[in-house]
Amino acid sequence: MDSGLPCFVYKAVLLFLIFTGPGMPLFPLTFDELAGLQGSYGAASIEERAQALAAQMSDEEALAQTFMLGWVGAEPSPLIMDWIRDRHIGGVKIFGWNTGDTHKLAKTVGDLQKISLEGKYGIPLLVATDQEGGWIRHVKGATSETPGNMAIGASGYPQDAYRAGYYIGRELAVLGINMNFAPTVDLFTNRSSSLIGPRAFGSDPTQAGILGAAFMRGQIAAGVIPTAKHYPGHGDTDLDSHGVLPQIEAPFEVLWERELVPYRILFREGLPAVMTGHLAFPRTKAASTPASLSPYFLKEILREKMGYRGLVITDDLMMNGATTHAGSLSMAAKQALLAGNDIVMLSKTPSLTEPVWTALVRAMKEEDEFRDRVRDAARRVLEAKFRYLREKTYIPDLEKLDSELPNQEGAAFFLDLAVRSVTMLRGGPLPNGEGGRLLLAGQYEDFFRAGKAAYPEAVNYWYSEERGIPDFLYFVRNSDTIIFCLSDREGLQFLRSIQGLGKQVIVLSVLNPVYLEGVPWVDGAVAVYSYAPESFIAAFSVLAGRIPAEGKLPYR
Repeated sequence: MDSGLPCFVYKAVLLFLIFTGPGMPLFPLTFDELAGLQGSYGAASIEERAQALAAQMSDEEALAQTFMLGWVGAEPSPLIMDWIRDRHIGGVKIFGWNTGDTHKLAKTVGDLQKISLEGKYGIPLLVATDQEGGWIRHVKGATSETPGNMAIGASGYPQDAYRAGYYIGRELAVLGINMNFAPTVDLFTNRSSSLIGPRAFGSDPTQAGILGAAFMRGQIAAGVIPTAKHYPGHGDTDLDSHGVLPQIEAPFEVLWERELVPYRILFREGLPAVMTGHLAFPRTKAASTPASLSPYFLKEILREKMGYRGLVITDDLMMNGATTHAGSLSMAAKQALLAGNDIVMLSKTPSLTEPVWTALVRAMKEEDEFRDRVRDAARRVLEAKFRYLREKTYIPDLEKLDSELPNQEGAAFFLDLAVRSVTMLRGGPLPNGEGGRLLLAGQYEDFFRAGKAAYPEAVNYWYSEERGIPDFLYFVRNSDTIIFCLSDREGLQFLRSIQGLGKQVIVLSVLNPVYLEGVPWVDGAVAVYSYAPESFIAAFSVLAGRIPAEGKLPYR
C-alpha cells in the first residue's frame, strides 16, 4: 500500500495504532504490513498485531474469520469462491471428495488463496484437511499411504510419531495445506468402536499424550498447524457422531485421569489448535449438551482449568451429533461460538443468505455478549495466522509436485515404521513357505501383491459376500495352509467358517486387531494397523521369517 508517507513515519504510525489499543485506524492495515512490523522501529507482538487487525474489522468481517467451509467436488464451486471473495471467510476444509487429482487440488488451493489475498486486508486462508496417517487420509492422489497411529503405538517410539507428523506435514505443505486435523488422541477404550479403532495410538493415556505431542512437533516443523481431536475424547463409545449424539457414561473424575490426560500433556507442549467432538457426557455438568456446544467443557474445563490458549475448532457442524441437539444449523453455529469455539466448520457450502450466516450477523448487531465472543474468536484466528502462516507457503508451487510427492525420505521412513510395528500375537513365522498348498484369502490388492512376493506358489482367493462361504470352503479344502487377511466383521464370519477343518490357519490382522479375540483357535496371528502397502510387505516379511516381529500390542 502506498500511503504517501516516508517509510519510517509509516512504521511509526502503525506502531502507534497498535500500542494505543482498539480503534479505527486512519487507513486500513493489511495482514502483510502488520506481519512485517519488526526491526529498528521495534516489534509488535503477535497478539498486538492480531488485535490491531481485528479492531479494524466490521462485525461481518470478524464473523467471517470464524467460518471454515468445505465444498463438494474436485473443482471449487462458484459458491465457495463467493464466500471467499464476498464474505472473506477465514478458512476452507479439504475433504476426500476434493482430492483425487493432486495437481488439480494444488491449483485449487492456490486459486482460493489468491482470491483471499485480494481482499481488503489481504488475509490468507487457513486450509485444513484430515491427514492423520493410516486409515484416515483425505488427501489421496500422490501422497504417501502410511502405517497410522496404532502402528506408532505398537512401535512405542516418540521419534516415530515426530517423523510421521513431519513427513505427512511436508506433503501437505507442498500442496498449500497449512492446517491438519491431527493428531487423533482419542483412546482405544471401547474395542467395538468402528470410528476410532486404529486411529488411536492405543489405550494408555500418557503414551497417547507423549506420542501426540511428538506428532504435533513434527507437524509444526513441517510448516503445518496440528489440531488434536476429538476433545474431550471419542474413544469410549461404539457410536459415530456423524449420525447420532453418542452418550458416554463417564464422570468427570474418570475423564480427567483418562481421556483428558493426552490434552493436558499437549497443552503444556504448546498445542496450537484443538477440535471439539459432538459427544455428550451426561454424568458431568454438561449433561446432555454436546461437548462441542458446552461452555462447561470449553470455558470452565478447557480454558480455565487446563489453561489452554490456542484455537478451538468444531468438528463438522453438519453432523447429526450437533444439529439434532441444537435444532438447526444456525443455532448450532451460534451455540458453538458462544460456548467457546473460535472456528465453526461446515463440510458443505451454504448459500450466502442462509440463516447460518444471516441469523449470526443479526445476533452480532443485537447481542453484546455474542458480538464480544465472536470478536475474541476472530482475534484468536488472526493470531494463529500471524504465528504460523508464512507468505512463501500461501500458493503451492505446481512445478514441485512431481518431485516432492510422495516424499522419498518419508517413504523410506514409513516402511521402517511398518517393520517396527508388526506384532506377532500367536504362533510364529512360516519359513520358506513350508506347509504344503498355501491359500491367500483377503480383500486387498496389496495383500495379494505382498503375499505372492513372499510365497510365489500360493493361490489367491478374494472372499466376498457375493461369492459366499460355500465357494470359499471349496478353496480351503484344497489347501493345507491358509493365510487369512482379517479386517472386519464380514471377514470374521468367513474365518469362523473354516474352524475344525484341520487346516493350518494363520491370520494377518489389518487395522483393528480386536477381531482376533473371536478366533482363539487359529494357529498363528500377526497384526499390522493399516492397509498401506508397506504394512503388508512388513507382515509377510515377518511370516516368511525374514525379519523379527518387534511391535507390542498397544492396548490392554
